[in-house]
Amino acid sequence: MEQFVIDQIKYGLKLLPSNLAKSYLVKNQNEATREMRRRGFIRGVCHPNEDFAQLTEANIGWIRIDVPFPYSADGSLSLHYTGFKEKCARFAAHGVKVMAVTPYPQDYLDYGADVRTDEGCTEIRKIARFLAQDLKPCVGGLQITNEMGIPRFTLPFTMDEAAKFIGIQLEEIYPIREELLVGFNCAGPAADLCVRMKPYASYMDYVGVDIYVGCFDSYGGFLWMFDALLRYLWGYFRKPVLLQEFGYIGEGKPKTKRQKTELLQSYGANSEADAEAHIEAFVDRLPKKLGEHTKYLAKNDPARYADILFRSDLKNHLYRELPKVTKIPGIEHTPEGQAKFFETLLPHLYSLPFVCGAFIYCYSDSDRCYICGQSDCPTETRWGLVTCGGAPKPAYYAVKKAFGRIRWMDAVSDRP
Repeated sequence: MEQFVIDQIKYGLKLLPSNLAKSYLVKNQNEATREMRRRGFIRGVCHPNEDFAQLTEANIGWIRIDVPFPYSADGSLSLHYTGFKEKCARFAAHGVKVMAVTPYPQDYLDYGADVRTDEGCTEIRKIARFLAQDLKPCVGGLQITNEMGIPRFTLPFTMDEAAKFIGIQLEEIYPIREELLVGFNCAGPAADLCVRMKPYASYMDYVGVDIYVGCFDSYGGFLWMFDALLRYLWGYFRKPVLLQEFGYIGEGKPKTKRQKTELLQSYGANSEADAEAHIEAFVDRLPKKLGEHTKYLAKNDPARYADILFRSDLKNHLYRELPKVTKIPGIEHTPEGQAKFFETLLPHLYSLPFVCGAFIYCYSDSDRCYICGQSDCPTETRWGLVTCGGAPKPAYYAVKKAFGRIRWMDAVSDRP
């Protein structure tokens, strides 16, 4: 047996010492978790193309995509929104359900709806009700916005304001949802968000979480971390837990010191210390999108540029690398390692009776990193089950097999 498997089993045994623990969880499911599992485990992917044959061949039953803000400045329905509805209808016609992610706070602010005012709250509730009623025929679920707590999604709201932004929409939608699933997601078990969302738990069908073990920052992780985070949310909310984003980067490796020095020199610095000494000029010489993102995260304060660029996960974008420790032991960031990740984890997720589904991030590789704009930045370009051109990768076949087994088990077994 491979060493990584032995390691994961050891950690798993520490977390779940006997079958009694799993039995306890099954016996202590509430009606909400039982009902969600009766509907069938959600087998999903994020941001797919429209190769419906390829999707259904992989036993994918759900997709997860963003809802454009519904209104233009004059109050009419936007073409982006009506196009989104048409797209959802095409997926529905091929038997694929849609988890629709409602717009971000900035979209509402641009429209003049601010959760920090009474008038804004009224407008946000009105828009939430419209989205639920209008999309009900063509989508299967709503996730209220995305990853509050991540600055680029949350600003300018505080965490209290972000929770209120989510909560009032849940309050408005829940009573009229019918078969529509509604909930929210957190970027990991962000205690600050989860504590603030607890008062709204009665308005959720599920609580969602995004987990990216071994992929971000300069540290690794273990598969047992999924158990720990998912159990935390189940125990805290007592709601079905939906893994709304997870995945594993399929390509990427560390850079050598020499390679890093050469890259810094291409931007006019001989070392990080040299770059920090002339940080504004250095940032101005970076690729346009990377420089803009650095300034955005630093709130245009040059005194913060160096910390943002050299002492946060943006450093991996600068060097276009995945550090040596940024992985799960025994699972390399290769196409084969990515496949191994899914074939190991997906069956285990299904075995957890309080987990109602999982959305893989994402269906296709990207030609450029959406954060730094560079084509050879592994952090946001090699997540896909298929290549940019649509060719299946080893991970596609691993997911096809795992989802196929889950689909069969849902069909023939008594659900918890």
